[in-house]
Amino acid sequence: MFPEGFLWGVSISGFQFEMGDREGRNVDPNTDWYAWVHDSNNIRRGLVSGDLPENGVNYWELYKRDHRIAERLGLNAYRIGVEWSRIFPQATFKVEVDVDRDGWGNISRIHVDGSALERLDETADKKAVEHYRAVVEDLRSRGFKVFVCLNHFTLPLWIHDPITARDTRLRRGPRGWVDEETVIEFTKYCAYVAWKLGDLVDEWATFNEPMVVPEAGYMTTQSGFPPGVTDFKALRRAAIHMAVAHARAYDAIKRWDTVKADEDSSSPADIGLIHNVIPIIPLDEERGLDVKAAEFLDRLHNHFFLKAVSEGWLDRDFNGVRDKGEVRSDMRGRLDWLGVNYYTRHVVKGRRSILARLILKMTSIPELANGYGFSCKPNSVSADGRPTSDFGWEVYPEGLLKALKAVVGYGKPLYLTENGIADAEDKLRPTYIVEHLKVLDEAINLEGIPVRGYLHWSLTDNYEWAKGFRMKFGLYSVDLETKRRSARRSARLLKKIIEEGGITRKVEREVNP
Repeated sequence: MFPEGFLWGVSISGFQFEMGDREGRNVDPNTDWYAWVHDSNNIRRGLVSGDLPENGVNYWELYKRDHRIAERLGLNAYRIGVEWSRIFPQATFKVEVDVDRDGWGNISRIHVDGSALERLDETADKKAVEHYRAVVEDLRSRGFKVFVCLNHFTLPLWIHDPITARDTRLRRGPRGWVDEETVIEFTKYCAYVAWKLGDLVDEWATFNEPMVVPEAGYMTTQSGFPPGVTDFKALRRAAIHMAVAHARAYDAIKRWDTVKADEDSSSPADIGLIHNVIPIIPLDEERGLDVKAAEFLDRLHNHFFLKAVSEGWLDRDFNGVRDKGEVRSDMRGRLDWLGVNYYTRHVVKGRRSILARLILKMTSIPELANGYGFSCKPNSVSADGRPTSDFGWEVYPEGLLKALKAVVGYGKPLYLTENGIADAEDKLRPTYIVEHLKVLDEAINLEGIPVRGYLHWSLTDNYEWAKGFRMKFGLYSVDLETKRRSARRSARLLKKIIEEGGITRKVEREVNP
């Protein structure tokens, strides 16, 4: 059974849920992702689906309807996203702030003072600010603990033009996180939002799944993420800049959110990071190349960012060695809680690479093994005989415990901030939810791992990035013509689990009558 005070909720983002009103009044064309999914070259190549986000589920107008649905399910937590491009559709470069650098030239502090905030206020879209306030106020009026994520992949076009970056192979931009200037602009944006929403919000997340942006944008470019340019140096620059941006935004939010919104909050601003923690397993544990490849990918994907913002170790060359100048006091201790997103695992094999040996001093580079984890055939079974989702993701619930054990050592309160499955017919989702919650129960009650809440992805179907509307993650399906929400069986199941306080025999009979 789950402890008293445990949070049950859902997670959503801005870009994936907000658009979809019939008149198109609330379309946000000012993001890199909007330009990316509309690009005819991407559509023709099949890199993106051709589905368009302006035909989406219309959370912007229908947020009260969704909040009522969540309330009736018995949920008490809700994670939303704020879109940078909606707050600042125009560039904020002219609002100058002082930037300190250490002896190595690294950005160590960004001073966003009251005067800068006033000037940012002149540039901001006030209607967007007031809308986000109204969304949070409605959630709070219904008794929800509100988590606000400040960046979920998307960037304003004035920060990142993915088409220009792609077509020039990063010679021209703006190039998003490859450019250090983005660190400064992001910090200004976060400071401003904290200033405007801080009286309503105590739980902040700077980023959702930060490593996805450099990995998918500059390494696994077949994933359909912008800018789709294979460039390991760009990957490294982007990852480093995002880690520094988290630390500088952490400081800015702490400075400008000084009002406690909830009595049970530990401070006016608890600032976390939402990270997709993936168990990395070698295909052959007896083969040295596979083991080394798994160790590298685990260090890069799961721990690079967390070590940077908790221990202050910014492993700039990804070599796993604490080289001179890499451990920074201005990065250390910038994490109050950690959100874990968990879906499945990676199984990797190692491939020899002269380039990897020269650049990273590695004996092999990791490749994902087909038939496992995220690399399976849709609606089939994995190489281990496990069911796979509409997305081709292997159902692997025991990996959740591995993921939580991998990060418990950072000593922070944990939330399971995403867990779900693409399953249009809702055949796998009921069992998926039950089996993962069993593992979560074990993690809390037997392993003593401090997980404070479970937030399902997601309440409704949504726009799943390059895959468009084809992947159905919702507890509720959505008719994209009428925007009507219809409960799937798994929605009623989750409601029963919350009422029962965990996975009881009554709940198990619901899944297997």
